[in-house]
Amino acid sequence: MKVEIWSDVVCPYCYIGKRRLESALQEFDHAEDIEIQWKSFQLQPDAETKPNMNVVKHLSEVKGWPIEQADQMTRHVTDMAAEEGLEYNFDQAVVANTFKAHRFIHFAQTKDKGGEAKEALLRAYFTEGRNIDDNDTLVHMAEELGLEAEETRSMLKSDKFSNAVKQDVVSAQNMNIRGVPFFLFNRKYAVSGAQQKETFLKALNKAWSEWKEEQHPV
Repeated sequence: MKVEIWSDVVCPYCYIGKRRLESALQEFDHAEDIEIQWKSFQLQPDAETKPNMNVVKHLSEVKGWPIEQADQMTRHVTDMAAEEGLEYNFDQAVVANTFKAHRFIHFAQTKDKGGEAKEALLRAYFTEGRNIDDNDTLVHMAEELGLEAEETRSMLKSDKFSNAVKQDVVSAQNMNIRGVPFFLFNRKYAVSGAQQKETFLKALNKAWSEWKEEQHPV
């Protein structure tokens, strides 16, 4: 059964939602039969990569918030992430456009490494302070995932998978998806946001029950 997930690499709630879904899958009896497909979504499609800009200051400028409010928000979401075993270092995070990172995920998915690439990018942005819009960084990440370096570099220098990213964005618009993370189970049941593990488990069980009936009708 397929679970499609629209998310952005710089979305703090997307990483939290990913962990909570994974926690639910650990308690789901048919986890080995679940296919996860990562879909692209850009919260700020026109964002400029600014390696030297503080993320808190960037958030303040984009949202029009006082710097204190932006700092408070990042502290709050950092605490939420910590509850899921995630380490967020917003003071190190590099402001970056995510289009190239989404292309990288699509490329990795053709090598059955989509989930690993998504995890690596989220960790690179939120924890490690790496520039996810930098070719050298992405090539090194590919090598860490067991992907071929020169093939990755060639892909990044081309426009490969650009249409795939754009198609994901259009499909999100067509389904009126306005925020991420957004989880779609068997194209029928949706979960919006970084909900609790129990919500994901309920959606998995309900979608699975109907999917099995579709595969083996009486």
